[in-house]
Amino acid sequence: MINYFKVLRPGINSTFQDLGRFGLQHLGIAASGCMDKSLFVITNKLVENKISEGALEFAYQGPLLELVGETILATVSGKVNYNIINKKGEIKQGISNESFIVSNGDKIDILSTINSVYGYFSISGGFKLKETQGSVSTLVRAKIGPNNGDKLKIDEKIFFNKPNIDLKTKKFEFDFDNENTIRVMQGLQFDYFSKKSQEDFFSKEYQVTRLTDRMGMRLEGQKLENKTNKNISSEGITKGSIQIPGDGQPIILLSDHPTIGGYPKIANVITADYDKLVQKTPGSKLKFKLVDLGVAESAFTDYIKKINFF
Repeated sequence: MINYFKVLRPGINSTFQDLGRFGLQHLGIAASGCMDKSLFVITNKLVENKISEGALEFAYQGPLLELVGETILATVSGKVNYNIINKKGEIKQGISNESFIVSNGDKIDILSTINSVYGYFSISGGFKLKETQGSVSTLVRAKIGPNNGDKLKIDEKIFFNKPNIDLKTKKFEFDFDNENTIRVMQGLQFDYFSKKSQEDFFSKEYQVTRLTDRMGMRLEGQKLENKTNKNISSEGITKGSIQIPGDGQPIILLSDHPTIGGYPKIANVITADYDKLVQKTPGSKLKFKLVDLGVAESAFTDYIKKINFF
């Protein structure tokens, strides 16, 4: 039997992702990968996949999918409102972060995320996805990855591997960190900014704008004054870099960031706070806290322990 999901509604920015495609930044290709690593790992553990197995990531509204094929174990992770609709049309409200059984003809309707941005859908055994340079992450701007490097589209088919139906359902208790303080380290051009702007950056609130996607998050707040040079020679940049362009408003570079840039960087988000950051919806208020390398490394150790605990 050929197993697949028919896409009845693609949702918003639904793409296949894994942990990322590394080692290609020198060629201008970002690592990409899942936006929220904690949730991504939970998704795969709930259906007993390896934690690097490719999953379907969606933003705000997810897809409406109809199963054609064998019974499978599936899960939707995050803070998500979704329904399971059986072939008789009976509707059951889904529970996030808990695996469930789906049978031939059933539909999964992922309606929306709740006070968050990203969620994940995965199945036991994984989807049939072609790797590019050792990864199934989709980088839409470069047309790299599964589904011809593009988002899901209506009427497409998502094929998957032969399911293991002997698995038991399981669940995890999980909630987002609602703290609005994001820890950062000094950026390479921190000293380009006036003392007042340095103080403002760590004392004032910034608001997440609607100009936010997998590439970057634009903020709005106290204008930062660059006393040296508003542009620099292009240099390598990383996920979490906080650039300050000519208008003085911060841009945080996210998973699909460009690999080089010419705006001064005042700070860089630490890895342990990245998942929390990307789940902040437009209108959310953020504050930044300066930490040193020792604190960042300790926080990273705790972050990895938390992920491994799930």
